[in-house]
Amino acid sequence: MHDLYHELIKLAESDNYPLHMPGHKRNSMSTPFEGAFRCDITEIDGFDNLHDESGLILDAERRANKLYGAKETFFLVNGSTSGVLSAVSTAASMGGTILAARGSHKALYHAAYIRNLDIKYLPYKINTELEIPEAYTAEDIRPYLSKDIAAVFITSPTYEGKCSDIAEIAALCQEKNIPLIVDAAHGAHFGFGRPSDTDRSEKTSKDYASIPESAATQGADIVIHSVHKTLPSMTQTALIHINGELIDRNLLKRYLRIYQSSSPSYILMASIEQCMEEMEKNGAEYIDKLLGYRNYLAAETAALRNIRIPGPDEIDDPCKVLITDASGTMTGQEIYDILRTEYALQLEMAGTRTALAIITGSDTKEGIERLIAALKDIDTKIEETKQSNIERKKGNLLENPDRAEAIKTREIPPCKIKLSEAWDGMFEEISIDNAEGRISAEFINLYPPGIPIIVPGEMFTEEIVAEIKNCDDKNLNLQGIINIDKKVGAEIGVKVIVDF
Repeated sequence: MHDLYHELIKLAESDNYPLHMPGHKRNSMSTPFEGAFRCDITEIDGFDNLHDESGLILDAERRANKLYGAKETFFLVNGSTSGVLSAVSTAASMGGTILAARGSHKALYHAAYIRNLDIKYLPYKINTELEIPEAYTAEDIRPYLSKDIAAVFITSPTYEGKCSDIAEIAALCQEKNIPLIVDAAHGAHFGFGRPSDTDRSEKTSKDYASIPESAATQGADIVIHSVHKTLPSMTQTALIHINGELIDRNLLKRYLRIYQSSSPSYILMASIEQCMEEMEKNGAEYIDKLLGYRNYLAAETAALRNIRIPGPDEIDDPCKVLITDASGTMTGQEIYDILRTEYALQLEMAGTRTALAIITGSDTKEGIERLIAALKDIDTKIEETKQSNIERKKGNLLENPDRAEAIKTREIPPCKIKLSEAWDGMFEEISIDNAEGRISAEFINLYPPGIPIIVPGEMFTEEIVAEIKNCDDKNLNLQGIINIDKKVGAEIGVKVIVDF
């Protein structure tokens, strides 16, 4: 077969000697990673060039494009991050304005920094029970489509599996002649599988009957997919899809060359190609396995008294298994920690109220069984804790009175200085206790997924200070804070702009 993967194998098995990069020279004696290194090459004759495709790589991109149904598709070897940077740089001129959800990936903010953009935010809607960002409708977005908006940036599905109404949002943006960029990094598996007779708009069943439609076929101008997140492909592999006439293809290609390595990995490109071939041949079976695992997990944990896993009426993506303790005894971080330390189950992420597991069609029945058994065991331990009347931890986030309100709009700190100016500005390090009223010089976010609590140029408010301290108290993975005394247990600090 004449494709990138098989040509790499043929080269590895030939007596062709490499007098070129990379330095390991495909020599098994130089590295323990023999299998991969045998196929690790540079742009040599007959193997095309990602940044000027005309042969094997172009053919592979066209096959991927046909599979997803967009107008054009390009391979990404620097992950969806390079796709987001390229998309925003193409759609928004230097110094322009972009409309975005606050819960966007940090790559959106990095693009705004590089391009000196202003970011206008959509209301930051939060599901208060699960403490996760909500999805958007066209009516959520309509009031904010002013004439200065160069592009709209939406994340769908979100990290936690919520899907916005992309078709309606795309139609609205087209009506206003504004390009829509969809960060669908977590939705590369959408659109595969068998057609379902179930009307997903009703979402009354406890089972997942199908998966959502791909954003690439719903009218978005640019869609970015991380192939590696939910499909059988290597880390860093991604795709960017282009539709419509609002995007300058030549300009996009320029930015893809800027934001991606000039020495793209042929192993990664072959991994994308093989993943696409697998999904073309067996995509329905892959999704069937995913749905089977997800519904089996739901059935086996439905009777638990404390552990709760939201179903299709709350979470659109069956890959995303949010685990929460409905009794309020355990935080998401505690669930995450106990699954890792006591059951050798490494989850994706811990939040304030939920722990997130990701399952795919590549999982095994044994792995799902282990998760089920662990959750049943943890549920029993929670019940025993409740029965013995052990006092909950002071300040447990699950006791937050906001739970009475299903969806709440969270405060976005007031912006006082442009991001690009603030991040490059002179700063000092101060205690978080003295931060109220000062201007942040650094991003502070929970990672993963990297959604900012505060952005450079924004002012610390009483609420933001409290949120940062609360997250630190819960031992959540905060990025951007500093340890003032450089020792364990010391007071946390933040970077603020000098003389402002």
